[in-house]
Amino acid sequence: MTVYTPRRAARVLLVDASDRVLLFAGTDPGRPDHSYWFTPGGGLAAGETPAEGAARELAEETGLRLAPAQFGAPVWAETAEFPFDGVWYRQEQEFFLVRVGSWEVDTAGFDEVERASVHGHRWWSLDELTATAERYYPPDLPDRLAAVLAAGGAPC
Repeated sequence: MTVYTPRRAARVLLVDASDRVLLFAGTDPGRPDHSYWFTPGGGLAAGETPAEGAARELAEETGLRLAPAQFGAPVWAETAEFPFDGVWYRQEQEFFLVRVGSWEVDTAGFDEVERASVHGHRWWSLDELTATAERYYPPDLPDRLAAVLAAGGAPC
């Protein structure tokens, strides 16, 4: 029986003017052969709202500083179960859409775990995500992102 550590998180769909989404490339320290792409974001601190967490994580991971009020409502929420560094998590996470014309990513705010496990980033189009054989999370990201963009950023 798997024992899960509960976790709340906020994730950000950072989308540029060409409708490309920013993803980070990483590996799991507990499974160094498990590489994947993922959205900016992470766990919430005690007492932190999802929008506050999204703003903090976006600033730490990309250098883009926005007020929590600029995030609006989450565009979707889900529960994800996954291992990371030998611990199994059950993560309740909310996704926020942030549109930018363009952005030069600055990872100077990475913490020690991120510096050890994140190996790059790139902007992905929906077509590139759909066509790639590389692993990304969430696994239904292209469909979810297409729905969010078609709805003009409204919750789906």
